[in-house]
Amino acid sequence: MTGQAGTTIVSALAEFAADARTGLPEPVMDDVTGRVLDTFGNGLAALELTGHDEPHEAVRRLAGRWGGAGESSVLGHPLALPAPSAALVNGTLAHALDFDDTHLPSVLHPSASVVPAALAVAESARVPGAALCQAIAVGNEITNRLGMASYLPVLRNSLFFEKGWHATSICGTVGSAAAAALLMDLDAGGIAAAMGIAASMGAGVIEANRTGGTVKRVHCGWAAHAGVVAAMMAAEGVTGPPTVFEGRFGFFQAFLDGRYDGAAITDGLGDRWELLRTVYKPYPSNHFTHPGIDAALALRAQGLRAEDVAEAELGVASAPLRTIGEPYEEKARPRTPYHAKFSGPYTVASALVGGGGLGLHLDDFTEAAFRDEKRLALAARVRVVADEMCTEEFPLAFSAVLRVRTKDGRRLEHRVHSSRGGPEHPLSIDELEEKYRLNASRVLPQEAIAALARQVRGLADRDDVTGLLRPALVATRPHCPAQG
Repeated sequence: MTGQAGTTIVSALAEFAADARTGLPEPVMDDVTGRVLDTFGNGLAALELTGHDEPHEAVRRLAGRWGGAGESSVLGHPLALPAPSAALVNGTLAHALDFDDTHLPSVLHPSASVVPAALAVAESARVPGAALCQAIAVGNEITNRLGMASYLPVLRNSLFFEKGWHATSICGTVGSAAAAALLMDLDAGGIAAAMGIAASMGAGVIEANRTGGTVKRVHCGWAAHAGVVAAMMAAEGVTGPPTVFEGRFGFFQAFLDGRYDGAAITDGLGDRWELLRTVYKPYPSNHFTHPGIDAALALRAQGLRAEDVAEAELGVASAPLRTIGEPYEEKARPRTPYHAKFSGPYTVASALVGGGGLGLHLDDFTEAAFRDEKRLALAARVRVVADEMCTEEFPLAFSAVLRVRTKDGRRLEHRVHSSRGGPEHPLSIDELEEKYRLNASRVLPQEAIAALARQVRGLADRDDVTGLLRPALVATRPHCPAQG
């Protein structure tokens, strides 16, 4: 679907969303179950992070104090909250480990906002599983396409990212609103209103990627929360401007100075699904670090030992350099385990030391690993520089080159043109399920892990999505008291 002449962007997206109720292609519906399983696994693993200052604990305490009707589940907790509050907590959990799926070239994470928003509304409205799957597909697709509009080939980057905006939370708010409105049974006009309202609610800056702070972990939760609220407002009669995206004072002017690719939003809409090009992360760190991790793991597999490294140079695209290589003193010795997820030197050092899971996993970002002087000393010997070939390939692919000089004078090099899990090397179904099992096993017994997976695999056939999260409750209850 491409929209007719004179159709505004929001009306084209709303018609696309409303049309989804008539059914979606089988590959799209199948893909959604993977998005849900990955989101649940990431959120469950985040429950292992306990403490007063953990963002997911903080927003759960706030949501508990806000109160309201218990209509939607919270992952891992025996409590129910109003749909916007449940979306806030679950979205924060989904993004807490920076392990969520990624779309290129928009460079955003759609599912961490859309899945929690859609699930919260689906439970409160008691809709069938097929309707939930349709809403997630639509919400992710709209999120991705709004992000794609910001990719300018002349910049070799997303303009959102260049300006310091977090496209994930900004576009995710609109996608979440579309998904929520669809589940509230709003017509195309109501869905358009929800997105028009949501455009005034999306926000997020990414300075925390560079210098630390925990607020970024709340971005997807707030996007999910705001999207649900926007749809609720639309249901009550609040409206948005018909030219909310392309208008003189609209979304793209406000966020991107009017520089955007409108065709990326509507061309092939409903026929070509960007959802299917969204990739899963194998490692729980900022996606820009992944090709460097791949290169380090490859050299290690070839016999390189961490103790033999005299110095190393990680070459990446110029845009990611600002996130994972600058400021250097912050990246060579990150301030917190979470900050280490955005460090090229730390992640390369961890991969050379030897990581867990699919190559690097959550234990590589614990307090103990973070304080390991062997890793930190090696990280201090890794420089991050801009590489011309990687810059040309970005952001259609995340690439890197790792050059190592050993203490005995050898020079080793490995180049990765597309990171594992990326468009050229997607994770297999078995690898995705292994990632889910590894994540969920941090807080759940095996029988609960298997039961939740069965629930998700059969999602499209459920008459009512209520109780979908029930298998995840009992084992996590001791870790996470219900309300603070």
